[in-house]
Amino acid sequence: MTDANAEKLYTLHGMWCTSCALAVEGSLKRLEGVREVSVHYPSATLCISGTPAITQLSNLAAKVKRLGYRLTELEPVADAHARLEEESRYLTLRLMVGSLFGMWTMLASLLIYAGALPNVQVEQVVAWVSGAFSLPVVLFAGVPFYRAGWRTLLAKRPGMDVLVSLGVIGAVMVSVWLLWRGSAEVYFDTAVMLIVLLLVGRLVETLCRHRGLKALDALTLPNVNITAWQEKAWISLPVDDVSTGMRVELAPGAMVALDGALEEPGWIDTASLTGESLPRHFQAEQTIYAGCRYLGATPIVMQVSAGVGQRRLDRLCDEMRRYQAKKGELQKLADRFAAWLSPLALGLALLTLPAALLFGLGWEDALVRALSVLVVACPCAVGLAVPLASLAGSGQAMQQGIALRDPAALETLARIRSVALDKTGTLTTGSHAVLHWLAREGFDEQMLQRKLSAAVAGSEHPLAQALARWASNPSDQPPEQCIEVNESPGEGRRVQLSSGEWLTVGSAHWLARQRIVLPAQAEDATLAFASQVVIADEAGWLATLYLTDQPVGDAEPSVKRLLASGYVVAMISGDRQGAVNWLGERVGLPREACYAQRSPEAKARLLQGLPSPTLYVGDGLNDTLSLVAAEVGIAPLSASEAAREGASAQLMTPGVGGVVKLLGIAQRTRRTMVQNLFFSALYNTLALGLVIVMAIPPLIAVLAMAASSLTVTLNAARLAWAEPE
Repeated sequence: MTDANAEKLYTLHGMWCTSCALAVEGSLKRLEGVREVSVHYPSATLCISGTPAITQLSNLAAKVKRLGYRLTELEPVADAHARLEEESRYLTLRLMVGSLFGMWTMLASLLIYAGALPNVQVEQVVAWVSGAFSLPVVLFAGVPFYRAGWRTLLAKRPGMDVLVSLGVIGAVMVSVWLLWRGSAEVYFDTAVMLIVLLLVGRLVETLCRHRGLKALDALTLPNVNITAWQEKAWISLPVDDVSTGMRVELAPGAMVALDGALEEPGWIDTASLTGESLPRHFQAEQTIYAGCRYLGATPIVMQVSAGVGQRRLDRLCDEMRRYQAKKGELQKLADRFAAWLSPLALGLALLTLPAALLFGLGWEDALVRALSVLVVACPCAVGLAVPLASLAGSGQAMQQGIALRDPAALETLARIRSVALDKTGTLTTGSHAVLHWLAREGFDEQMLQRKLSAAVAGSEHPLAQALARWASNPSDQPPEQCIEVNESPGEGRRVQLSSGEWLTVGSAHWLARQRIVLPAQAEDATLAFASQVVIADEAGWLATLYLTDQPVGDAEPSVKRLLASGYVVAMISGDRQGAVNWLGERVGLPREACYAQRSPEAKARLLQGLPSPTLYVGDGLNDTLSLVAAEVGIAPLSASEAAREGASAQLMTPGVGGVVKLLGIAQRTRRTMVQNLFFSALYNTLALGLVIVMAIPPLIAVLAMAASSLTVTLNAARLAWAEPE
């Protein structure tokens, strides 16, 4: 973010519905220096970008306060849960009042509608009783609608709550006017049902929002006290008080609360962060992240590299909330539709009254017709269509170990046609393993492993470490010991074993420079793509081992699943052609889909030639250009910092199976978005047309409007509560 353009996230308190979000959004957009504003109602988050001065909280809070809302720094996830619980209690109380008194209002109205009363005088009394029971509902349960409606009017963005408020007030005023004229055909039940059914929808929606926050719970850690070195002593400090550079002690079995580098080796359980079922052995100075668990038997010390608020988990959580706060194309379309629908409905209601009178209807019928227009036009379903589906989809992704960063990622992912994959570190583990070996006659595998285990012991070369893993358990016989080492870094080493024997280990070129002659059987031409390590003893050539970077466990099934789903799949790598072809064959890709020896610029150009939209998965610095060039970029678990920053999503579990899962989640999410948007827009458009040309009782209009909103909410909830595929 440059100095000329800052982006901030804040929490907006006091919103009642999407109309409130649009009102604040519209008001802030008019401020000079604001480039973009997005208010996400389900998460109560304001995302604003513009000049650093205008995006300061002090400037924005005053503007928002004049509209009746409150703006604060981005609240922690725990506070968001508490806020939603408070909103739930607030809604439940009003819903209880509305249901209790509304039930008697409805009962009185039903007696009148059914003609079950003996005479007109009794009907008149029951009509007044119906009005009396509606007062607590109208004057208490409906207050949030009136407040929100007034605030949106102040912001010059009248929305759904204005229509609801006018509908309730109109129903009560028409009913009182009819009672005054001596008619018992009142519409207090319409006002009551409008409030009660919308409160039910609000409560269900709040519960969905509560569930949506569960996606962030995986990225939050409890506030605990940890042991830190301060003033030449180990003391207990709250985790918030520990800063970068301090040394902290990790107790056996303790959860790691901060990012840092170990001062000594140790076993770490990374399952909570990566999903790996087996613990990993970390060397000294290796970085571990908050959320892991230390499994050693004795305490070890870690130097903190990131405190609370700067940890990897904190950054992922902020990116997730930034994603939730922004809007994709479908959400912007829904907002535009809801923005013009409310003023249109108000205008139609005002025109309906004189038009009905001109066509010969009486005042009573004309008022009822105008009232029905107000009720049926409430665009609450349109406003909820996309954000709830998006929130549910991002929650599903997080449950599957995928952190979304780009606001439009889910919508774009649903339309992906091509998937391009990097090789090293993405489709492969990034560490070599022995693929094949050749040895001098008379040497078996166990004998070779015993000698090799001693020859490579202590080496930091990646191939030597791979050989050490292969030779780690050669036999029941005690391993040889190394008593002297002469090493040429990056090329090879000569070692003397405890038996007095000398071994030479290294590349074929280096051994040739050591004047060691390699026979013809020392090389297998069919394995030219693999990394080669040669071993020789005092008698000459002893063995040749071929090592390759092995594919991740789920590479083959994931690639085959993508191909079966109709995606164009390609592997683009800077590695040699032989290694790329070998891996492509292992994972099920044809040779024409494997591109080798590509520079970062060539990778990006190649992406432009694939069917669009494109998805690229890469982990290294050389992949950053491709991650930006593709419509959507995904960084695997082991990705570099540069790759993570350039990606739209990050996998938090090993392998590439998360790519397949994310594409499936995106398709289901977009399908839900389109379903919600289509049906809510269709409902409002058709309902407005019908209520103008024919008489629809206000109560029926209320039920239809509430059913539309509830359907949209439950459809999004279905996505959130569905078992992941």
